[in-house]
Amino acid sequence: MKKTILLGVIAMSLLACNKTNPLLEQPNTPYGVPAFDQIKLAHYMPAFEEAIRQNQAEVEAIVNNEAEPTFENTIVALDRTGLLLDRVVGVFFNVLEADGNDEMNEIAEQVSPMLSDLSDGIILNEALFKRVKFVYDQREHLGLNPEQMRLLTETYKHFADNGANLPQEQKERLKEINKELSLLSLQFGNNVVAETNSDDVKRFVTDEALLKGLPESAKAAAAEEATAAGHPGEWLFTPKRTSFTPVLQYCENRDLRKQLLIDYTTRGNHDNANDNKAVILREMELRIEKAKLFGYDNPADYILADCMAKNHQTVDAFLASVWAPSLEAAKREAAALQELLEQDYPGEKLQPWDWWFYAEKLRKAKYALDEEEIKPYFELDNVRKGAFGVATKLYGVQFEKLENMPVYNKEVEVFKVTEADGSLVGILYTDYFPRAGKRPGAWMNNILPQYIDAEGVDHRPVIINVGNFNKPTAGNPSLLSMDDVETLFHEFGHALHGLLSKAHYKSLSGTNTPRDFVELPSQFMENYAYEPEVLKTYAFHYQTGEVIPDELIAKINAAGKFNQGFVTTELLSASILDMDFHELTTAEGLDVNAFEAKSLAKMGMIDEIIVRYRPTFYNHIFTTGYEAGYYSYTWAAVLDADAFAAFKETGNLFEPETAKRFRHLLEQGGTRDAQELYIEFRGKEADPKNLLRRKGFID
Repeated sequence: MKKTILLGVIAMSLLACNKTNPLLEQPNTPYGVPAFDQIKLAHYMPAFEEAIRQNQAEVEAIVNNEAEPTFENTIVALDRTGLLLDRVVGVFFNVLEADGNDEMNEIAEQVSPMLSDLSDGIILNEALFKRVKFVYDQREHLGLNPEQMRLLTETYKHFADNGANLPQEQKERLKEINKELSLLSLQFGNNVVAETNSDDVKRFVTDEALLKGLPESAKAAAAEEATAAGHPGEWLFTPKRTSFTPVLQYCENRDLRKQLLIDYTTRGNHDNANDNKAVILREMELRIEKAKLFGYDNPADYILADCMAKNHQTVDAFLASVWAPSLEAAKREAAALQELLEQDYPGEKLQPWDWWFYAEKLRKAKYALDEEEIKPYFELDNVRKGAFGVATKLYGVQFEKLENMPVYNKEVEVFKVTEADGSLVGILYTDYFPRAGKRPGAWMNNILPQYIDAEGVDHRPVIINVGNFNKPTAGNPSLLSMDDVETLFHEFGHALHGLLSKAHYKSLSGTNTPRDFVELPSQFMENYAYEPEVLKTYAFHYQTGEVIPDELIAKINAAGKFNQGFVTTELLSASILDMDFHELTTAEGLDVNAFEAKSLAKMGMIDEIIVRYRPTFYNHIFTTGYEAGYYSYTWAAVLDADAFAAFKETGNLFEPETAKRFRHLLEQGGTRDAQELYIEFRGKEADPKNLLRRKGFID
């Protein structure tokens, strides 16, 4: 649909929607969740316009307050602005990412600069900043508690770090930069989705013999996809992970493995309308310019100033310390896989599209572990129950599935989370299956944040977990791979961070923490996925109901350190590439492909492994706000391995006092310094050796 036609249709619908816009009214729904079933496309723009207007009016009321600035009438009042906008943003962008379409993308293109203007209008409001600074300068004499002091400090830093102290001319330039970056970020993500769904990368297989080795479940899923695409009797494969990963892992057809991996790793790099190289170049130009406005040589140092790491030198040294043992392990793994390849293709060299296939062969030979033998025990609903059960044992919270709740897609499920005494913790949505309008990957978001209002009412959060797991087929339920199981536990860990929040102020609640701390709760949960006593609570064969046998559990744990060189090297190379981009002091002459090649060569990346995210589909750093932050996964892995060791040392994975301390850490959100919070939990700083030991890199 052309934009002019679409906008005309929306405009015609506005009058009807303005009177009864479910986004602008307190929803008459259970637990106040959004009325997804009533929200129409035409509701979004008027809702954004009204919510932005109200937010501006709330801010102006603070600015025009004739009373002397205080913590309550300025800092707290500012934190309490934008509640309506939070709701509109929480609904729209969650639906856009999980179930979007061209029309929503066009609305996002209009809304993104509006939101950028609003943010800049608040941050660069001199009269408002004057009030904030007045309170900040008196901070030592106000008698604030730690959470209040944190709110004041973070509020002041937010203004200062985003341009409040800049000269007027530079403020105007900053507004232009932020507006353009918001649109570029949106364009980058849309291009990746378009490339993933493009007809050019739909691979139809007509001869079943070419799929030798592929599990029947994967073939059944591919056959259903082909039928849905109008090709009955064929098999369809695409660059979606649920589609191509089984081929890489099991299919003997080397050419098909190569084609699918190339399709996946070259998205956004085809010199077509969806190409992202020019987008990256422009984003880097603007990010470098923005950093220099604030007196930093490069974007990395500007971004890291508010993280645990503080600067790029600390991150680089940290990554180097883990990279060396990881790369050596990967080289040993590559040599072992090369020997297997030689048996099938004498004289040929192991390629990236061979790694998963021969790693699976080696795993079977070394550990007698066949993932297809395990998958029947990992039915999606049971795995989710297992994750819920871990939370119940650790924190006492209960989960109840709610029926007939308003949802934006029929595949979405909703759960009420309560304390043991029945009091509400929050509402959790889960949305696990891929669809055309969903971006790749898995994530957690707030739909509504947790906070305590002026009357002392604790508003409990509404959280969503989104994934892209295998859909059920006609003959089988959704069966998860081992990687999928870890992903479900991971995102659920983020959800718990949001759900258990007990902050007073919404800007400090839940996952509003430094980026290199925010992955701790999620990665901590992964530790429980394959613990024997946990597996026995959820790993039941979907056909027989049999609990997973001890011998299979033993194989899973024996193979736990298998292929960790590959896994860690693939992850770290993406982290180093991210840092290399954001340590640039100029983007002049930047050739994205050449820069990637130079970065990989500098780090000594082996040819047999492709970096986890190549630049042109690296959503984390060019769309979702993880720029100069992908290292956080490994940084937090040091924390999570050390935190789990605290439980192991007690001899009880659910030791009550340790669990109570860890829950307290989760409840605090961003109300305290992250390092202080961790040391309070553990009694000392995290020991990196726990991570290296877990991966098998040291004894």
